[in-house]
Amino acid sequence: MSFKELMQWFIGIIFGVTSVLGVILPFGGVTRLTGKVTDGLPTVPDDFTPTVRIVVFTDSHNKNDHVADAIDTAYELFDSDDVYAGVDGFFGLGDFSSVGGEGDYVNYVATLKEHVREETVCINIHGNHEFKNDNYREYFINNFGYEPDTVTEINGFKCIAFSGERSATEWTFTPQSLAWYSNAIKEAEKDNDGRAIFTFQHPHPWGTVYGSSVWGDPQINVVLAGHNRIVNFSGHSHFPLNDPRSINQTTYTAVGCGATATFELENNYIPGQHPDGYDPASQMCVVEADNDGSVRIRGYDLLSDTYFCDYYVEDVNDTENYAYTYRNMRANDSKPVFPEDVSARAYKNENGEWFLSFDEAGSNFIVHEYKVIVRNEKGKIIFSENFVDDYFVIDDDDTADFRIGTDTLESGKTYTLCVRAESAYHYYSDWLELEFTAE
Repeated sequence: MSFKELMQWFIGIIFGVTSVLGVILPFGGVTRLTGKVTDGLPTVPDDFTPTVRIVVFTDSHNKNDHVADAIDTAYELFDSDDVYAGVDGFFGLGDFSSVGGEGDYVNYVATLKEHVREETVCINIHGNHEFKNDNYREYFINNFGYEPDTVTEINGFKCIAFSGERSATEWTFTPQSLAWYSNAIKEAEKDNDGRAIFTFQHPHPWGTVYGSSVWGDPQINVVLAGHNRIVNFSGHSHFPLNDPRSINQTTYTAVGCGATATFELENNYIPGQHPDGYDPASQMCVVEADNDGSVRIRGYDLLSDTYFCDYYVEDVNDTENYAYTYRNMRANDSKPVFPEDVSARAYKNENGEWFLSFDEAGSNFIVHEYKVIVRNEKGKIIFSENFVDDYFVIDDDDTADFRIGTDTLESGKTYTLCVRAESAYHYYSDWLELEFTAE
């Protein structure tokens, strides 16, 4: 075993253990803090004409109806597209199962066969939930009919799908499998035509996209670092794609693809948060590219049939002008602002729980969370908590609604709400004070 392979194995073990123990690592450990700051982000030019289109989804966890919806919707969206018709490939990034039983493979593959057309490439990889079963490799080959680690060329674009082999934990890979990934990338780069190279694995590269500090793998960083033509797609975290931190450029482009099952978020850097609306979830990522190095990445919400983000990388080869660095994205975020006529109310639901409702603040990207403090008529704090906003739910509701308990308030009494909004990149609104009477 070489020194590099030994270090990959050692780093993977350490980070696997920290994940199991719930040790929280600060977001952005390897995010790019240098680079240009631009006034605004790139927009897709009117003459952008893709030469390939792929659709990526992840973490369906036996919700095969969501997978079927993603496939059917993609065909509906693009069968008659005026600029570039059709879907060239589907990529599933793992955790299609719960505990890796063969029945989960059978049901998932049956869904794919029923909905994916014969002429469309469809490639899948393992996630950690498939790794829970010792027979993961046998089940994969028997049901999918190809190797778990696969290189596919679509319209001249190299697509590298990495399942890997489970190491000491389900969160780590063997040095041999990581070496395969690294070599596949180097082989793809020999064809130096300027096109993007698409790579796929289940966990995020650590410290890049939203959710990667806890649900990322630094072993992947070692493989991807410095390969600027790479546009990498990952899942695992279930952190929403419509958070702007789900795209990040360091020496390559990383994209977190959300989930087609349930969402997870963090609050104050603590993961495992499941606010109202986190279930169900169903997002997919539409990826288009041309032969000159341009890549367009759109997030699509399957529950509301709505696009919710649209990113454009003008040239993957031009690292000096990467726009989606942490530094530039933060520079293009803004301090949240509440509407001038903002108001608040408190009401009980049918279960007798008090809900606090107020008009949402806005920012350039999203409001991620609110700090909420409630004082009684004497000015005493009777409630204080941080709440994650439901920005991941695409609907027409422009209020923030949070459960605050069953006996927090008394009907007919007047209270003061103190609230502060926080954006994705940690800008804060001014504190707002509103009086309300509990209904």
